[in-house]
Amino acid sequence: MNLSQFPVFSVSQVNHYVKDLMERDGLLNALLVRGEVSNYKCYPSGHHYFSLKDAQGSIRCVMFRGDAARLRFRPANGMSVVAFGRVSVFPRDGQYQLYCSELIDDGQGALDRAFEELRRRLEAEGLFDGANKLPLPACPGKIALVTSPAGAAVRDMIRILGARWPMARVMVVPVRVQGEEAAGEIAAAIHGLNNRNDIDLIITGRGGGSREDLWAFNEEVVARAIYVSNIPVISAVGHEPDVSISDYVADARASTPSNAAEIAVPDQGEIRARLEHLARRLAAAEGGKLAGARKDLARLEGSRMLRDLKAPIDDRRMLLDHVSRDLAAALERSVKNRRLKLGQLSAGLHAMSPLRVLGRGYAIAKNGSAVVTTVSQVEQDDDIEVMVSDGLVSCRVTKKEERTWQ
Repeated sequence: MNLSQFPVFSVSQVNHYVKDLMERDGLLNALLVRGEVSNYKCYPSGHHYFSLKDAQGSIRCVMFRGDAARLRFRPANGMSVVAFGRVSVFPRDGQYQLYCSELIDDGQGALDRAFEELRRRLEAEGLFDGANKLPLPACPGKIALVTSPAGAAVRDMIRILGARWPMARVMVVPVRVQGEEAAGEIAAAIHGLNNRNDIDLIITGRGGGSREDLWAFNEEVVARAIYVSNIPVISAVGHEPDVSISDYVADARASTPSNAAEIAVPDQGEIRARLEHLARRLAAAEGGKLAGARKDLARLEGSRMLRDLKAPIDDRRMLLDHVSRDLAAALERSVKNRRLKLGQLSAGLHAMSPLRVLGRGYAIAKNGSAVVTTVSQVEQDDDIEVMVSDGLVSCRVTKKEERTWQ
C-alpha cells in the first residue's frame, strides 16, 4: 500500500474531526440516558464529574456549574438517574463523554437497594447492637491488618502505628479487597485470626474507591465474620463519606485506614507527656510533704519538751495536783449534800415516829410482839405491856368490851 497518497493529520485534528462528526449527529446532540451514578466527584470549580453505567457498560459524564446549580438533589454513587444532554469528544484527551444539562432522579440503583436490604436484615438480627460490641484494648500488643498488602492504605497504617506506638507488633494478613473473591478471603482471614491466641486487635479495610471497589465490605459473609469475632475489629473502609456494612457491625468504625491506626493505639508522645506531668505533680506533692515535715521538725526542735526532758513530768504533776484538789472538793460537796439530805430524811421519820404520839398522852398496847389494835387480839387474864412516853406498864386483862368510837 502506498501511504504517500494519504494526507497526514495531527492527533488534535483527528479529535476535532470526530468532535465535529458527533456534533452534526442529531441523535447525539439531544438524548436521554438512564444509568447508575458511579465515581461521582464535585470539584471546587462547581463542575460535576461522574460515570453512568449499566450491566454492560459505562459512559463518562460532565455537568458544568451553571447546569449543576439547578439540581434539586445531590447526586451520589449508586443512584439511578436519567441524564439529558449531548455526546461529544473532549479534544485534549480524545475521550467522548456525555455533557449533561439536566439530571433526573430515577430511584435507587441496584447497589443501593442491595445495601439497604442487607442493612435492614442484619440490623433486625441485632448485628449492629452496641451491647454486642467489644471494647478496644488500651495498649494492644499485636495488631493484625486484614487488607491488600500492595495498597497505600497498609503502608499508611504501618507507618502511623510505628510512630504512635512502636511497642505494638503488626502483622499484615494479605487479602484481595475488591472483586468476586475478596469478601470470602476477608472473612476467612478474620476467622483464621480468631483461632490464634496472640492477636489483640484486627483492622480490616482498604483505601478509597468507587462503590463497586468497596463492595466486598458490604457482603454478608464479611459482616458475619466480624460479628462472631472474639477479637475486637476496627472497620476502615474508604474515606469519611463511605459507609459500609462492615462499619455497622465492627466494634469501632474509622473514617479512613489512617484514622484506624490512630484510634487503635495510644500516642507514645501523649503518654510520655502525661507521665512527665504526673511525675511533676508527684514531685511537687512529695516536696510539699517534705517541707511540712521539716517545718514540724523545726517546731519540735524549739519546743520546751525537747529542751527540758523533765518538763512533761512536771506538767503532769501539776495537772495531778489540780485534779486531786478538784476531786477532793467534789467529794466534800457530795458528802455535804448527802448529810443534808440525811438530816431531812431523819426529820421526816422523827415526825412520823410513834414515840411522838406517846408524848401527846397516848399509849401503845402490845400482846407479845403484836400491837393490840382490836379487842379480839386479847383474852381475859392475858398479860400485856402498855408503852407510855416514859416507859412500860405490865397489865393483865380483867375485862374486854367491844365499842365503836366516833
